[in-house]
Amino acid sequence: MPGKIFYAPDWIVLCVNNTCNLHCKMCDVGVGYTESNFYQNLMGTDPLHMPLDLFKKIVDQNVALFPNAKLGLGYTEPLVYKYLYEGLKYAAEKKVFTSVTTNALNLRKMADKLIDAELKELYVSLDGPADVHNEIRGYKLSFEKAVEGIDYLLTQKKAPKISVYCVITQWNYTRLKEFLDYFKNSGLHEVGFMHTNYTPDSVAINHNALYGQLYPATASNMQDIDIDAYDLPAILSEIKSIKQQAYPFKVSFSPNINELQQLELFYKHPEKFYGKRCHDIFRTIMIKSNGDVIPAHGRCYNLTIGNIYQNSLKQIWNSAIVSKFRKDVVSAGGFLPACSRCCSAFS
Repeated sequence: MPGKIFYAPDWIVLCVNNTCNLHCKMCDVGVGYTESNFYQNLMGTDPLHMPLDLFKKIVDQNVALFPNAKLGLGYTEPLVYKYLYEGLKYAAEKKVFTSVTTNALNLRKMADKLIDAELKELYVSLDGPADVHNEIRGYKLSFEKAVEGIDYLLTQKKAPKISVYCVITQWNYTRLKEFLDYFKNSGLHEVGFMHTNYTPDSVAINHNALYGQLYPATASNMQDIDIDAYDLPAILSEIKSIKQQAYPFKVSFSPNINELQQLELFYKHPEKFYGKRCHDIFRTIMIKSNGDVIPAHGRCYNLTIGNIYQNSLKQIWNSAIVSKFRKDVVSAGGFLPACSRCCSAFS
């Protein structure tokens, strides 16, 4: 450790397709910023949909090599993956735990299939009350369609556990409590708020001066985001208001910020680290639609550490490339410069 890890990953994340049906303002994919690592990790491979045979191969190796690892379908939009039902059904037959992270635009359409395929957990990304969410997502009925699917599943006995997550942005920070109150009588498992994950040019440039030859970084989530438009005292007021009230489900913030000074550090000084070290490179790997594997998940560096067609999951988990990467991150103090506002630092 960290050169060799003797335990299994907690999560195997799948990028099952390279397409999305919404245009989110805070996302490099949504705004078409093709230069970022995040965009390339989610959209930069062929085929468009992960072949079903590859999906099954991953499940089989999951069972044989890492039987307790969970399978997370997170990218790019799993509910438009054409083999979603068949893949989840196969995983269920093999007793593999599955989760899906989605914008839920197609949730009502797919709900019964998700139940039949024994999906265990569903994570829905929403951005605030209906008018705010629909404006951010670029589709006027996206909130209503998502809620239709959520409401339906909450009435079904064998439905997956459902959690909702909201990214705090310049468009919704005054309406976080209103958003949370909308769901206060629902049967959700959790509602989580995530402070913006972002990498400005200045951080990427500083990173690349030191690590660009090995692990090149790019700006990310900065095309439409304006950090100066965030009213930090107003955000803190929303957070405090939420934390003063009890809800019938878990409410979380990532990172868990309670003071104005902490908010100023997070949003005004992205060159300074928030958190102690990256956790996900020691517990997660992501597999793209062509079988390439990268460390952690879509927000990590576009570093191919193996390919599932040529290497087993066990070989990839401790490949020479990822072992060196983990060593370099640890030697740097737990983060590389461009890791400073990635969710893996404080998840």
